[in-house]
Amino acid sequence: MRHNQSRPWQWYGRIQPRGIAKREEQREMAQIHHFEYGALTPTVSYILSVLGSLLGLTSAVRLRSSKTRGERFWWLTLAAVAIGATAIWSMHFVAMLGFDVEGTPIRYDIGLTVASALIALVSVGVGLAIALLGRTASKGRILIGGVLAGLGVAAMHYCGMAAMELRGEIHYAGREVGLSIAIAVIAATVALYLAITVTKPIAIFISALVMGIAVNGMHFTGMLAMSVTGEPNTFGSVEGATAAGLLVPVGAAVVFAIIGMGYALVSAPTEEDREAIAYLAQRMEDRLANPQPPVQQAQFGGPPASQQPQGRAGRSTLGDASWTYRDRS
Repeated sequence: MRHNQSRPWQWYGRIQPRGIAKREEQREMAQIHHFEYGALTPTVSYILSVLGSLLGLTSAVRLRSSKTRGERFWWLTLAAVAIGATAIWSMHFVAMLGFDVEGTPIRYDIGLTVASALIALVSVGVGLAIALLGRTASKGRILIGGVLAGLGVAAMHYCGMAAMELRGEIHYAGREVGLSIAIAVIAATVALYLAITVTKPIAIFISALVMGIAVNGMHFTGMLAMSVTGEPNTFGSVEGATAAGLLVPVGAAVVFAIIGMGYALVSAPTEEDREAIAYLAQRMEDRLANPQPPVQQAQFGGPPASQQPQGRAGRSTLGDASWTYRDRS
């Protein structure tokens, strides 16, 4: 009897022919490497996240002291670019340079990659606007802004992962995905709280270090949720852009953005500068309102000292010979 040869196979609760089931048996978990270049990519990604957080928190301080709507919009935009694009998205991109799956090349869909950057930028900008543009530092606004920004950061991460093309199927573990989203929401809420409260340079620096840890923790927690099942005998090319091909334009954009934001922060007047300018302007107005009489000076070739007007009691304007430097007052 050949009954066993025609027997159907069970596959995820569905009846599949023997040939399909045999191909499914050939699928196996692919080996994933998160640090293909050792400590280089996580170190650079952490530095980027700290630097972006540092610029973003400094911009938030300037935003709080802004006087006009244009100034507030300008510093809000810089803070969103610094935190959303530099501290979060560029950190994600650099960390993915060290990601590798054995047995398959990795390519990236450019459209989804750009979309992930825009999601990070917009979500962080909305969260900052909700938390910082109110008249009072409401805890409710910080919480709402943190939840929206955190969900946006998580969406950015998984949109970037969806942009990844390889030979195989990508799966996610629900527990790790939920944990990564929770970390993103908590980290975003803490970041908004710090953006409202910190003012001293040392406090901003320490806060940036903490934010860098939170951003990297969210990213690598999300990466731990990922697994890949591949077919070892699959051949053919994978469409999309390589990470090396994206490195030059992304790296140039990040470098110019950091330089531009640094220049904007250095060249913009601080609150102390504004107070000094206001003080000088007030002094000028007072002098124009109450002009001092001009001081007459003896011209060269004038009358000798004996003919100059004498002070009281027949003394000269400098007094008698007993005058000393102490008498200048």
